[in-house]
Amino acid sequence: MKHVCIIGLGYIGLPTAIILASEGFQVTGVDIRQDLVDRLAGGELTIHEKGLPERFAKARADGLLTVSTTPAEADIYLIVVPTPFYEESHKPNLEYVDAATQSIAPFVRAGALIILESTSPVGTTETIAATLAARGVDTGRIDIAHCPERVIPGALVHEFLHNDRIIGGLTARATDRAADFYGAVVKGKILKTSARVAELTKLAENTYRDVNIALANELSILCHDQDIDVHEVIKLANHHPRVNIHQPGCGVGGHCIAVDPWFIVASDPEQTPLIRQARLRNLEKTEWCIRQIKARASRSGGKPRIALFGLAYKPDIDDMRESPALYIARALQAEGFDIICVEPHLDYIEGLAIVPQDTALEQADMIVQLVKHSAFKTIDWSGDTVSALDFCG
Repeated sequence: MKHVCIIGLGYIGLPTAIILASEGFQVTGVDIRQDLVDRLAGGELTIHEKGLPERFAKARADGLLTVSTTPAEADIYLIVVPTPFYEESHKPNLEYVDAATQSIAPFVRAGALIILESTSPVGTTETIAATLAARGVDTGRIDIAHCPERVIPGALVHEFLHNDRIIGGLTARATDRAADFYGAVVKGKILKTSARVAELTKLAENTYRDVNIALANELSILCHDQDIDVHEVIKLANHHPRVNIHQPGCGVGGHCIAVDPWFIVASDPEQTPLIRQARLRNLEKTEWCIRQIKARASRSGGKPRIALFGLAYKPDIDDMRESPALYIARALQAEGFDIICVEPHLDYIEGLAIVPQDTALEQADMIVQLVKHSAFKTIDWSGDTVSALDFCG
């Protein structure tokens, strides 16, 4: 039985640990957050995903999942930590990857396989090798590869098991070993390449979506000014066999699409003006939404109570990372607006008043849909009893 040590128990790392343990691997999950480790050790599942509770229970019952704040000696190491960017420069922040790499260095033995799953700038996998070598690890006797995660919150278990995986090692042997590891669990295709190609491919996937959404968001602003239904325009345009315009919204959130394009831009700013402009356009859409809300509020003649429906970064999940809706809520509140929020997937968000849907509809002078949660489908956004704005696709 292979022993897998997973560094990082966040939105990707924890489900990965649970799935692998439920599939028969001995797994040690590691996170620096003692409170998280304590909750998991006590049997509390901290992430809500379909199919995950059953696998968590099985992994614990079989004794194949343990959690700790300290790495352990293992056959395989997965680094699954955040890779944010610095706000001012938009350059990649690899401090978490570096810290994770340094943390496993004392435990890595000859024959170990190390896999970076975190979405990362080109060259990061090579940096891991350099960091381990500097810590005294004989990198000629271990294998290092990159296999970027390709799952979506809300369908994570299914996509982990069924999506194709791109695997790029620093050597052909590393690629083959990582492919064998994932092939034992993943039902999708295993696509072998080099580490650098794997790194850039994942960035390109998310950048494509960011650029496409920027087009949709720009069209939505244009259509607003020209009194045209942008949703009808996109629906009709997408009947063309070679057109697939995404849906507009109040911006772009999540740890991937809102972050990864900056990694490409940072690598070569002169050659990536389109990618940069798309990223800026999606950020501007969020500011545009704020201006529209404020303009509608000012026409009320007083100071209306505004109910914001949806704060997660996308529909039907509880993930708040890089959420433009959350940014809008905090920005309006900071300017003194009376804000109440409806977020059916969370009971508490620091600093914001979270209320039931019916309460918001009763108390609000103005309602704004920011996220198209399924729970909101019965609301009549065109009703004349309340001033409403809908920024959803």
